[in-house]
Amino acid sequence: MLKAMRKNLKSLSPILWAVVVAFIISIFAVWGGAGKLGESRDPNTIVTIGKTKISTDTYVKNLRQRIESLQKQFKELNASFIQQLNLPQQVLEQLIQQELLIQIAEDMKLGASNDELREKIKAYPVFQKDGQFIGFEEYKKILEWNRISLSEFEENLKKEILMDKTIKMLTAGVSLTKSELWENYKSTNESVRMEFVPIEITNIEVEDEFSLEEKQVFFEKNKENYRIPEKREADYVFFNIEDFKKDVELTDSEIEEYYNNNEPQFTEPEKVRVSRIYIPYEGKERELVLTEMRNIQDRIDAGEDFGNMAKTHSKDGKAGDSGDWGLFEWRSLSTQEQEEIANLEVGDMSQPLELDDGTAILKVTEKETSIQKPLADVKDQITNILTDQKARELIEKRVAGLEKNAHKEKSLDVASQKLGYMVKSTGPVADGESFEEEIDPSGSISTALFQLEENGISTPIYTYKGTGLAQLRSIKAPRAALLDEVEDKMKEDLAAEKKKETAYEKMKSIKAELATSDLDSLASKHELEYKTAEEHKRGGYLSVIGENTEVDEKAFSLPLNEASDPIEYATGYVLIRVLDRKEVTEADFQENFETERENFLETKKNKFFISCMSKLREEKGVQIRYDLFLKINSDILARFGGQ
Repeated sequence: MLKAMRKNLKSLSPILWAVVVAFIISIFAVWGGAGKLGESRDPNTIVTIGKTKISTDTYVKNLRQRIESLQKQFKELNASFIQQLNLPQQVLEQLIQQELLIQIAEDMKLGASNDELREKIKAYPVFQKDGQFIGFEEYKKILEWNRISLSEFEENLKKEILMDKTIKMLTAGVSLTKSELWENYKSTNESVRMEFVPIEITNIEVEDEFSLEEKQVFFEKNKENYRIPEKREADYVFFNIEDFKKDVELTDSEIEEYYNNNEPQFTEPEKVRVSRIYIPYEGKERELVLTEMRNIQDRIDAGEDFGNMAKTHSKDGKAGDSGDWGLFEWRSLSTQEQEEIANLEVGDMSQPLELDDGTAILKVTEKETSIQKPLADVKDQITNILTDQKARELIEKRVAGLEKNAHKEKSLDVASQKLGYMVKSTGPVADGESFEEEIDPSGSISTALFQLEENGISTPIYTYKGTGLAQLRSIKAPRAALLDEVEDKMKEDLAAEKKKETAYEKMKSIKAELATSDLDSLASKHELEYKTAEEHKRGGYLSVIGENTEVDEKAFSLPLNEASDPIEYATGYVLIRVLDRKEVTEADFQENFETERENFLETKKNKFFISCMSKLREEKGVQIRYDLFLKINSDILARFGGQ
């Protein structure tokens, strides 16, 4: 394969190239060596961990790399979706965790030998062909073709080795007792078949007019729930980005330069459609399952339709769709399967793959190579991005001048009047409260006020809509509320309590009626929804109800066919009745002991590791500049607002 690549680089499968490049970028972006990703270098520090600093440049590169990776999977990626995924916070936390691990490795005097480095390189799937390492000469050529420094790449791999060692050292003392393993085995393998009827409190109708006496009694009983929190009031000036866009002028050369410097942003990702036939082991002999899959393969080779075979034999959630995993969903399959897909062309079908939990045959049914969008097609998009960027730069200059003058005058109001800017008052606001949806729906300004001393002037406050400055004018201490101050909220709560009481009594009456009727009929009679769970396990999710420990406790302790008392859940009550119960035996446990021990130990280690990292954050003194964090995110996400 690599000889052919030397003759003609295009002969390398685009998917394999995508895997190689994604692998290389993922390592380099972590340590800030991935090269230019569309942001200029910034010497500011966004996180301090002890004496170590994480630069804004490193954070920006990582966030951009993650966003660009998402763009390959989701064509219509926008700022809202990125925020819903909590991506900025995830990236920042990943960087902090990695730096903490490196520092702990240094504290423990851990190192990475050259032999360990060699084995790490040889083990990576992207540097293998047919299960064998491609050789160090070819490995170096792949890095060279991707313009990656060999020494820097290997230095970053050593850091990965150190992190792996540190995690193993931190979790080495985690152990299991046989009794907790047994309890976990029961939790994950026992199940019940049950029927249940939920009642949502919001669907209950009650009178919403209450006497003064009722309100006073309820208020006195729940006084602590109605305390007025600390509130702060400030003067503020806000520069809305939309007001500055009209002053921005762009040249064609600027648009073209941005296009050339950000080509990945304007590339239609490769589209690959995959179909799959999957059969789980489910306690069967592996060889028997593999033989069954080979027979299916022989029938397809003999001319039978792959989709029909998937409908008949496959045991995953896509069997009903003729095994079609679409253009993107297949990317959630195992690494082994994704690597196999990378080697298939349109119409190719894999050999049966022996996976950890079953066996699969994969087929690529459609493939379109990635396409670079022409400048003409994305010119409007780039114009919006650059207009937004330049408008923010104009705001930066205004805010910097205002901040300097405000400190000089010791008054935001005085400085604003001299410069001709409008000053407004926030009114009393709680921490995180949004007082003006049009400029700050997330409450960033009020949050900033709670970092100030009285009369203190803030640093620039960044929101998606623009940038502001604020000066704290007054602090109102928390206090007990008067009834008339919280009457509307209290009436809502009183009505909710009445609904809750009514719902509980209704469920009790349904249970009483079960002596002469079945649950399905009673649900219909009382205009409620009858539901069943064929295989509910402890900790499992139930429709409407979600996860509920009391439901689990009753489900695994009630006698069969006996209804529970009404069980409360987040938004209502539920009545359950267990129809059948699958229980495990000691013999089952012993047969699966090693596998269960290994899996549960890994889970326990993961939980312990998370706890360790939380303590390490405190010990190492992790400090995050949230003002800078918000500014960077605002700048980057603004570029996706119109996409």
